Amino acid sequence: MDLIRCTSCFQHSPTLIAPTFRHQTTRKPNLTTISNNHGTVSTTRMVVKARGGGAAEAETALVDKPKVLKRFQVSEGHPAPFGATIQDCGVNFAIYSANATSATLCLIALSDLQQNRATEQIPLDPLANKTGDVWHVFLKGNFKDMLYGYIFDGEFSPEIGHYYDSSRILLDPYAKAVISRGEFGALGPEDNCWPQMAGMVPTSEYQFDWEGDLPLRHPDRDLIIYEMHVRGYTKHESSGTKFPGTYRGVVEKLDHLKELGVNCIELMPCQEFNELEYYSYNSVLGDYKLNFWGYSTINYFSPMIRYSSSGIRSCGRDAINEFKYLVKEAHKRGIEVIMDVVFNHTAEGNEKGLSLSFRGVDNCVYYMLAPKGEYYNYSGCGNTFNCNHPVVRQFILDCLRYWVTEMHVDGFRFDLASIMTRSSSLWDSVNVYGDPLEGDLIATGTPLNNPPLIDMMSNDPVLHGVKLIAEAWDAGGLYQVGRFPHWGVWSEWNGKYRDIVRQFIKGTDGLSGAFAECLFGSPNLYQEGGGKPWNSVNFICAHDGFTLADLVTYNNKHNLANGEDNNDGESHNYSWNCGQEGEFASISVKKLRKRQMRNFFLCLMVSQGVPMIHMGDEYGHTKGGNNNTYCHDNYEESSSDLFRFFHLMTKFRRECESLGLNDFPTAERLQWHGHTPGKPDWSDTSRFVAFTLIDSVKGEIYVAFNTSHLPVTITLPERPGYRWEPLVDTSKPAPFNFLSNEVPERELAIKQYAHFLDANLYPMLSYSSIVLLLSPDENA
Repeated sequence: MDLIRCTSCFQHSPTLIAPTFRHQTTRKPNLTTISNNHGTVSTTRMVVKARGGGAAEAETALVDKPKVLKRFQVSEGHPAPFGATIQDCGVNFAIYSANATSATLCLIALSDLQQNRATEQIPLDPLANKTGDVWHVFLKGNFKDMLYGYIFDGEFSPEIGHYYDSSRILLDPYAKAVISRGEFGALGPEDNCWPQMAGMVPTSEYQFDWEGDLPLRHPDRDLIIYEMHVRGYTKHESSGTKFPGTYRGVVEKLDHLKELGVNCIELMPCQEFNELEYYSYNSVLGDYKLNFWGYSTINYFSPMIRYSSSGIRSCGRDAINEFKYLVKEAHKRGIEVIMDVVFNHTAEGNEKGLSLSFRGVDNCVYYMLAPKGEYYNYSGCGNTFNCNHPVVRQFILDCLRYWVTEMHVDGFRFDLASIMTRSSSLWDSVNVYGDPLEGDLIATGTPLNNPPLIDMMSNDPVLHGVKLIAEAWDAGGLYQVGRFPHWGVWSEWNGKYRDIVRQFIKGTDGLSGAFAECLFGSPNLYQEGGGKPWNSVNFICAHDGFTLADLVTYNNKHNLANGEDNNDGESHNYSWNCGQEGEFASISVKKLRKRQMRNFFLCLMVSQGVPMIHMGDEYGHTKGGNNNTYCHDNYEESSSDLFRFFHLMTKFRRECESLGLNDFPTAERLQWHGHTPGKPDWSDTSRFVAFTLIDSVKGEIYVAFNTSHLPVTITLPERPGYRWEPLVDTSKPAPFNFLSNEVPERELAIKQYAHFLDANLYPMLSYSSIVLLLSPDENA
């Protein structure tokens, strides 16, 4: 996640659920008392209207008196499991709240939700409907098109961490589908950006046919990951999909990914978020800013409903099944599905933010708080999820288990995962371990050597074999790449790989040794702690930063379209425009840019570890130099002949036994070279790295990178009875940059090198890389 994503994240529009958070004057909400046969509650409705200038206007309106319906049989219920669960021809509701003094279950018909009406309200008796800190009730009746939420009452004392407000209907953190608006980007009634939300009440209908689907269980070392955005992947008409911008749209393009050579997709956030969170007029582009990326979760169990072609139909059940359909169809093609999850913060923001769910249910449990109730902000987004609190870590574990068992996902990438290693609020040995320990004085947010949450996830029997990938840093300065507690099962986004490779490929001095470490799984980071090459997820580009095409086109970020005066986004990108800034450049500069893109991808494919490709880089898509497009729901241009090269390089990697090793290579298999064999140059001025690698399938592979501005003729290692033949040369135009068998005049192209190869030499242009294969010498 980009740690400088939005400098105005907490000045966005006021909301339905946050009556104290205004752009304009703060007004005390008018309350009206509404009652039914179960009791009396107070409620209010806040309407947020979007205005042309980007400001928002808060209005207060009265909630209509709910209909009195006596169609439910009510009994005490059970404290487990949490959430709404079908049991004994009815539904059991259970929710944790230790500090609330009262709780009311609200049932809301889908038709009433649009009118901001509660259909039925059922106050819970603290004697009969509460066990420990869990409120519960069991209902029998007709739940067709029925939703639910809760009202909690208690202290409103922010200075001690309590935000109870009996005028708020809150989402159950365990709700399996969240229903509000049905169309992505569409405003709610009366231009409301935050219309009332409610959870789906489960029914026994709408069962999904998995057709015997089982986990693929690809070994980590064999993965080729493709990071993608569900909506962005097929939204534009050029995708040619019948259901653009949806889970079904992704299904329509899975064969493209299979052809590319991908066997794992990593979905950017697909848990319920509000894309209207940043909704404001952008005078630069003349449109409205949206939360496009989705790194601001409202509910962790619900799929993003507005990524579904069915929207809120069937109260979200169709959307759940559509996500399952995506997973099932991916598995049919041998493609695993990993979810990017955001357990470091929620959409509720800081003390001026929203009360949607966690804050109103039990704020001081779910968030990391300072002694006077302020929110710690290790996420850079206003609040920090209290991950290592016993209740919260069980919540996270329950969520992961649900997505694995019910939705069949294959793994998770954890955004700002270092937050999950920090101590929780009220951290002490009694709270965590049950017994006091002498000298146990750990401040809130202190990094822990053995974080209970990471321990639970790593050793959970249900999650055994599930991929766990950490973004091993956070916005509080904690950087754990190579040091994240891994228990032998975690991988990491290797940000050091990205930075070193970017610099070396563009010709920065002093990095030849570090670049060599990157090529072989970063043993300097992982080997000492018992790690393996696959602990490193290698990437050149990701969602937060330049695309591959922009990496070789721009020296500087161009983020004015974000409306923040180019102050957002990372300023240190290690990019190089190849001599001219921007799209309009000379032919020679454009040729060099394409060569550099091939160099980057070749490096990624021959490196030990797990390669990750960013969506669209296989086509050379551009964002016009914007390295922080979190708020843009628009098309990203692409035009390139890169796809063939990407496809053939991924195919080559899969064919080579030696490019996905389970352990770090030794001298028996690996040999380093310089301009002459066996003499690598690790000096500060070296811009050349080469190696040979024994491969049980290909025999032996020679790979070299010349990142100097000067060409060089290299001497190849002698192998009696064999000769080296070119396979890849990034300096050549397509199709001769990869001499696959179907290339016309392939033999003629190889013969053009004969006089060099006969002398065991090979000429390399500046900024180029090569792959040579060893073959029997018929003339030996």
